[in-house]
Amino acid sequence: MKRGPAGDVDYDTAGQGYALHRQADPRIEAQVHAALGSARTVLNIGAGAGSYEPADRHVIAIEPAGAMRAQRPSHRVPAIAGVAEALPLDDQSVDASMAMMTVHQWPDLARGLSELRRVTRGPIVIMTADGNALGSCWFADYAPERVEAERLRLPPIATLVAGLGGDVEVVPVAIPLDCTDGFVEAFYGRPERMLDPAVRRAQSGWTFVSPDVEPRFVAALSRDLESGVWDARYGHLRTQPTFDGGGRLVIRRAT
Repeated sequence: MKRGPAGDVDYDTAGQGYALHRQADPRIEAQVHAALGSARTVLNIGAGAGSYEPADRHVIAIEPAGAMRAQRPSHRVPAIAGVAEALPLDDQSVDASMAMMTVHQWPDLARGLSELRRVTRGPIVIMTADGNALGSCWFADYAPERVEAERLRLPPIATLVAGLGGDVEVVPVAIPLDCTDGFVEAFYGRPERMLDPAVRRAQSGWTFVSPDVEPRFVAALSRDLESGVWDARYGHLRTQPTFDGGGRLVIRRAT
């Protein structure tokens, strides 16, 4: 019998194209890998197609969606079918753990964080977003319903800090202008890219708004780009080197 999705998005049906459009940005990747410290064994929870996994360490990848596991390139280790709330690992069995834009998917966040603490000897690195900062991008003017839907999905940063316990640091993630990871804020200075339906299909947040929101967004953005309204308001972003779109690394240091 086919099981339902592990989180609030069914990536077996909505995850096509992630490997192409959600490629790890090397500058963000370097920040993640630095936070992992000297760990030699790294657990990746909600591993998806393998973005941000270090290539020079032993990785154990856990991913519940078959469609996402199938998109992992050949140079990545195969992912094990599993969920954060029930990790198939012994206590203190990995040097470090990482969870990239996945904690908002976990049905039982407290249990998932407890499992991370149980299996991890050293640092735990979570990439997430601060819901309070999501409205800072121009995108909020064109699709406020989607921004609000994302805000409601994201666990508060304070909840993650408390759930990890110990020595925890929260670090902003600076988005570069030519970011290769196709989340919405990655296109803060390249709005035309958001008109590509393939780009939007690799952004799960569209599944949380009514069907009329996306075509209305495309129509309004197309109109304002053609008329010059977007550039009059936001044109300075086309040359701004980085942008704070609310991305955060929540890092529990080695205990």
